[in-house]
Amino acid sequence: MNKISYMPGTALWIKSFAAALLIVCLMTTTVYGAASGAEGNGQSKELNAESAAAFLDAFFASEAAKPHYTGASVVVVKDGKVIAQKGYGVADKESGKAVDPASTVFRIASVSKTFTAVAAMQLIEQGKLNLTDDVLKVVPNLKLVNPFNIPVTIEHLLTHTTGFEIQDPNPEDFHFDFDKNVSIEDYVQANLPPVVRKPGSSYMYDNFASLLLGLAVEKASGVPFETYMKQNVFEPLGMKNSGFKLEGSLKEQLAAGYDAAGQKVETYALTPTVMPHGGMLSTAEDIGKFMIAFLSGGAGETSRVLAEKTVDQMEVYRSSIHPLMPDTTYGFEAPFQIPGAGSSSKIITKAGDLTDFSSYLFLIPEQNTGVFLTYNQQGVLRNLFYPQFIQTFFPQYAAPAQLAEYKPSSSDELSKFTGYYSDLRIKSFVSGLKTGEAGLTIADAFIGPRQLKQVDANLFVDGLTNQFTAFKLDENGNVLYMKEPYINPLGYASKGVTPAGFADVTGEHAYAEQILALQSLGYYSNDASVAFQPEQQVTRGEYVQFILESSNLKGSETTELAFSDLDGHPSASFIQTAYELGMVKGTGTGKFQPERVISRQEAAAILWRMYSLQYSPQLFENVKLAGKTDAWAIPAVQMMIALGIHGPEVQRNADGAADFGSKNILNKQELAAILFALLTQPTDQMVAALSQSAPGSANTALLPRAS
Repeated sequence: MNKISYMPGTALWIKSFAAALLIVCLMTTTVYGAASGAEGNGQSKELNAESAAAFLDAFFASEAAKPHYTGASVVVVKDGKVIAQKGYGVADKESGKAVDPASTVFRIASVSKTFTAVAAMQLIEQGKLNLTDDVLKVVPNLKLVNPFNIPVTIEHLLTHTTGFEIQDPNPEDFHFDFDKNVSIEDYVQANLPPVVRKPGSSYMYDNFASLLLGLAVEKASGVPFETYMKQNVFEPLGMKNSGFKLEGSLKEQLAAGYDAAGQKVETYALTPTVMPHGGMLSTAEDIGKFMIAFLSGGAGETSRVLAEKTVDQMEVYRSSIHPLMPDTTYGFEAPFQIPGAGSSSKIITKAGDLTDFSSYLFLIPEQNTGVFLTYNQQGVLRNLFYPQFIQTFFPQYAAPAQLAEYKPSSSDELSKFTGYYSDLRIKSFVSGLKTGEAGLTIADAFIGPRQLKQVDANLFVDGLTNQFTAFKLDENGNVLYMKEPYINPLGYASKGVTPAGFADVTGEHAYAEQILALQSLGYYSNDASVAFQPEQQVTRGEYVQFILESSNLKGSETTELAFSDLDGHPSASFIQTAYELGMVKGTGTGKFQPERVISRQEAAAILWRMYSLQYSPQLFENVKLAGKTDAWAIPAVQMMIALGIHGPEVQRNADGAADFGSKNILNKQELAAILFALLTQPTDQMVAALSQSAPGSANTALLPRAS
């Protein structure tokens, strides 16, 4: 329960076109805002009870922070003591009940992973687990597909380097049946992903790895995971308001959750019932007790939960793409980048998100300092909080990195970095890199284009915020992966293969850019002997399935199909998903006609039903259309033209009117152009520009964003 963390609402949903809120709700917020504030200036305040309280009061009263929380709870510890513990806002808007850091319970999402790691490390101390253990030794009945001669080990689970194919939560894992009980083992057996990359070769934030680690804790200890945690972590530390089951006092004291727009989210249950990777419930006061024990070498007031040498092990980063951009320790991850400084390896953190809660835990061991922030409104409050806290009290960790003089590579040398990259976790998160007169440029659908200045062999400074982007090379200097600061800093993006082209699509083809980019990213087979058939017409069923599969969505598992003509059709489950999401409405006669070819205006309308949740139709009213478009499709077609979601087939006449060819049948090359645009067009920036040029619609243009 981290991204993605989830997710951040409609804007992100559309950008992944639907990475379905629930696919990423177990990750840290996927699209991070740039860390705010100036670079460290070396001037610091002493951190004590008085200064901590003053900082917290000022921060939560600030106009920058207020929109990003409904209720928040925070605890600051230093030198073995709580120096500040405060609640802000309300636990429930309806009742107006104030947040109490001692008793208000929050879902802390992926911060749970740190506690699961603690349990595993305890068992390693006892010799019941080993870092080098093959998970199949610990959980022997797993049917794990692993084509490599390297086993997936406990250490791989701890460091998110398993090589698993992504297996994030399923939509049905969020439900309202509080009597439903699904064990960790049953869930793992039913959802076990294959290994698709050599274990240990790359970092990908991995919910399933932490879930499997929880099962390993169960197997090695011989008791249910939640029982183990209660007996060996919570009770010894006096954490009386913590657990992994939403029941009893934890349910009664749970804060109401709100989405990024401040709308209440109905309290839900999760599957599996106990979630080692994201299901922990706790209070700020309880997490404060844990932080004090960890920073004290594993010893709480009355009990020791970890050996000092184990704590030392958990503080060390185990991989990095560059020293300024570490990945994970055993149980923690790198902090947010601070412009010019990168992510300090002296600080260990853990973030967590659900659709209605966000949290951030960060520890500075050499300062004997820890901070935990949790709030019942999913969003980026922590992205504002962390850099301000560091720059106020410990600006040395925000000081600009000391980089040796480096002569940037030539344009030819930089060409090895060019191409398209897709996030290992969410394939539809795509970055494109190219060289030009100004050097290397990167662009994506979230931030848009910006320059990358080379400052080391594999390290670049992003011209937008002065944050770092780095690349992992193989032994021959070929680029394998990229790690950037915005879309998903909790993982790597894989460089696409060199596209081979198709028998009927070469580099000179009018749609070569779009088709070959998608081939590079794996949307099409990379076989030059195969014909692409660019002018082949696309059916309604093919269109829906292609768009949903390309956006990481699965077909619906329901057996009660919305349309009478879907039984046995290969696209039925995807059409059903599209219906459930409001993307399709059928023919009005109870049928969908999946084998009927789809017109371009119909294709536009299906996408428009999603985009209209984010963007006001008023923004596109001034788009001039040429040719014939049915009245019901005009807003959708205007949006497609304004946002450039089309290929070279759309041209403007002398009056500036564009002919979308609305009544023409969509073909494969045009579908490729639509998907390419969805993956790469910075629509938010485009809409922002439109809203500025149309003052009358500016205040209705955009729904509140989560990031």
